[in-house]
Amino acid sequence: MFLSAGRACGRQERKAHYNERASRSQDSSGRPKQSDKTSHPTSRTTPLGNRIKMVRYAAQDIPAAKSARARGSYLRVSFKNTRETAQAINGMKLQRALTFLENVKTKTEVVPFRRYAGSIGRTAQGKQWGVSKARWPVKSAQFLLDLLKNAEANADTKGLDTGNLIVKHIQVNQAPKGRRRTYRAHGRINPYMTNPCHIELILTEGEETVQKASQVVKKEGVHLSSRQRGTQIRRALTEA
Repeated sequence: MFLSAGRACGRQERKAHYNERASRSQDSSGRPKQSDKTSHPTSRTTPLGNRIKMVRYAAQDIPAAKSARARGSYLRVSFKNTRETAQAINGMKLQRALTFLENVKTKTEVVPFRRYAGSIGRTAQGKQWGVSKARWPVKSAQFLLDLLKNAEANADTKGLDTGNLIVKHIQVNQAPKGRRRTYRAHGRINPYMTNPCHIELILTEGEETVQKASQVVKKEGVHLSSRQRGTQIRRALTEA
């Protein structure tokens, strides 16, 4: 009897405590009080109540009014292949980049592998880039094609000249790796991982280039290193 009375007393105390807290959090009209804290200017709140920060790009010095942007996060495509493909189109004109990626899909042009070149086979098509190790990453080319077309549509919406756009900035970052497992013979278990990536790119209108005077005569017989020859080849490809 004494035990049940004690429980009832405890319930009443808790109920009174909750009612007091509720009255403090409400104003005179019965509505919840608004917090004095102002929302962060670089964030927004989703319908589920989660706060998401606004997207920031790595290139901060490019004015947003004269550029078009596109990005993809947690894309299920190889980070290393996508990074090399992105570096190949960096600095190209938009139409040239679209044509190049389409040619990569049909294997008529090749992507040079410079940084992640371990165990990469050699091909004669790499001569146009001054390298021997090159491949045709079709899936990476398709993802970059979709992003370039998205950025082109954004540029058209802004009123930019889509025929004069260049790939001013492109960056590929590693995303969290997907960890799975595969079951082998004799009871063994091996990792079965994926290496996704984040991609961001910015298109800007190209600047008018002034041709050099015809009186300037290049020196003949000047020896160029392999790196200098590769730079000349790359400049000729990007300006094409």
